[in-house]
Amino acid sequence: METRICRLYAANDIRIEAQPLADPGPGEVLVAVGAGGICGSDLHYFQDGGFGPIRVREPIILGHEAAGRVLACGAGVAGPAPGTLVAINPSRPCGACRYCAEGLTTHCLEMRFAGSAMRLPHEQGLFRERIVVDAAQCHAFGPGTEPREAACAEPLAVCLHARRMAGDLRGRRVLVTGAGPIGALCTAVAAEAGAQEVVTTDLQDLPLDIARRMGAGRTVNVARDGAAMAAFAADKGHFDVAFECSAAAPAIRGAIAALRPQGRLVQVGVTGDVPLPVNALVGKEITYQGTQRFLPEDFAEAVAMIAARRIDVRPMVTGSYPLEAAAEAFACAGDRSRAVKVHLSFGAD
Repeated sequence: METRICRLYAANDIRIEAQPLADPGPGEVLVAVGAGGICGSDLHYFQDGGFGPIRVREPIILGHEAAGRVLACGAGVAGPAPGTLVAINPSRPCGACRYCAEGLTTHCLEMRFAGSAMRLPHEQGLFRERIVVDAAQCHAFGPGTEPREAACAEPLAVCLHARRMAGDLRGRRVLVTGAGPIGALCTAVAAEAGAQEVVTTDLQDLPLDIARRMGAGRTVNVARDGAAMAAFAADKGHFDVAFECSAAAPAIRGAIAALRPQGRLVQVGVTGDVPLPVNALVGKEITYQGTQRFLPEDFAEAVAMIAARRIDVRPMVTGSYPLEAAAEAFACAGDRSRAVKVHLSFGAD
């Protein structure tokens, strides 16, 4: 048996190929992938051959956001049963290192994360028509959820983990800088948590429109309305919490300026080194909090929220392309004037 895959060889060199597919072994399931989301890291691999020190050094199957239906189960698998829609958790911590023992599986010293070029050999990803994975990686959905929704579990888990880092948001004033997929979802989880006010900023109108549909009470196009951000910075700041999702130096500076004394900035977006206004951090006693990926309980919570539509992820999926149009899908995903979250469609419903 063979399956088609989406494999990257170098920047702008993506190929649809076939490779052998084994039957599921003990503890494994065979999944027919229905939808796979193109993440920012996938986009960096495609456009630039990597990001920061992480480079593509050998052919890699991309993708770590995927959902599909179980086709078959290996020996000893009690579930999920064939026909079940599942989201695939791309994170595989070792369970044995010092950080796993402390429950900090995000920081596992031997982490295997699908579609990552961090290690060599690279960890092959989920953009495949059929894939065999551990049954424990599969989180089941009941009837009523579509694959395009289920495939958003991974980025939502990232934002739920960021929300944990932010603390209780009830009654808080929240700023979200950057309205890409992560910014849209941080907007949604802040609103769902009972924030008093959620303001989302970006340079493009389309993602800001999506952010309003995801729960933003106000949006600001900072390319046109810099005065609005200046107003938020008056009297030492307006917001209690900021989710910084752009990793752009001007946005980071603006978020720090707009935070009240003893506010918290949760850095969700990643980039290389950027200059920081350290005097403002110190003078306003700002907590600068990093956040990375997610814990198992974050992924499980994301699945439950999507299944119950407590977070409706459908507005952020702005495009879907068949696997054979992968290059076109990546080009669309890189154009923020016309896309937020772009999916590859693999044919399974």
